[in-house]
Amino acid sequence: MFLSKVKITLRKSILDPQGKAVEHAVSALGVKSVHDVRMGKYIEFRVEGASEAEAKRATEEVCKKLLANPVMEDYHIEIEKV
Repeated sequence: MFLSKVKITLRKSILDPQGKAVEHAVSALGVKSVHDVRMGKYIEFRVEGASEAEAKRATEEVCKKLLANPVMEDYHIEIEKV
């Protein structure tokens, strides 16, 4: 059994209005040192598989077909044996 950890973010070339809203809110709180806020998604799920490579392949498939929009989003996968 493996734990898949997936971080999904908008590509740098895509405007992130939610990130901009958070950046403005942080600034309104008086914290002027925070810049270039980007929002994303973090997803965890367990994968049954004989190897880490098999779990990663299954996770890649789920990301490509369901979790991430390949036109607008990038994703990073971490696999952990549990």
